Amino acid sequence: MVAFEFCVVILLGYLIGAIPFGLIAVRLFRGVDVRDYGSGRTGSTNVLRTAGTKLALFTLAGDLAKGALPAVIGWVLLNDHDAATAQAAQVAGALAAVVGHNWPVYLRFRGGRGLASYVGGLGAMYWPAALGCGVVLGLGSAAVTRYMSLGAIVIVISFFVTMLALAILDLQPVAYMAYTVVGGGLILYQHRDNIQRLRAGTERRLGEAAEAREHLASPGAKE
Repeated sequence: MVAFEFCVVILLGYLIGAIPFGLIAVRLFRGVDVRDYGSGRTGSTNVLRTAGTKLALFTLAGDLAKGALPAVIGWVLLNDHDAATAQAAQVAGALAAVVGHNWPVYLRFRGGRGLASYVGGLGAMYWPAALGCGVVLGLGSAAVTRYMSLGAIVIVISFFVTMLALAILDLQPVAYMAYTVVGGGLILYQHRDNIQRLRAGTERRLGEAAEAREHLASPGAKE
């Protein structure tokens, strides 16, 4: 029964995470495919460059929620077992949401980078870390440097350090620390091109408008 419930949490997490809020919002209100501009991703940063602040905030809220909701579902479905099982279910659901966001079945596995869903997942497990590291450190560093990718790196590192310290002190479960490791690895993998551009000094800054992607420049070109 526990294995079945875990499978349900993981499947729901993936399907919820795969909902492309950014693509839906931009297509409805701007009439374009956000994947045809800028980074080609569906997350809030590319929506900001493509369609402006309001739709970016809507996308951010949706992506945070779809990371948090599977963690809540995991807790609700398995909290009648021991705490460790329920916590593992939270982690499984939240990680599935990140995977769904990055590789959504609805969009032929072409999604975003997963940062907001990653933050939302930890927010449902331990909100002080999500707020302190995600908003204060991560968004703070992004606001100062105007590099959202650098903010993502700060978030991943600060999440891991914080949850590792809390797990060592036995103040938070090891499962939550494991979430920051696996989820953080997925985030860094999806930001590998950004990291290369940061090192080369060619990374796009926040506030720069997105341009049409090169593969669409010629008439009739399709991905």
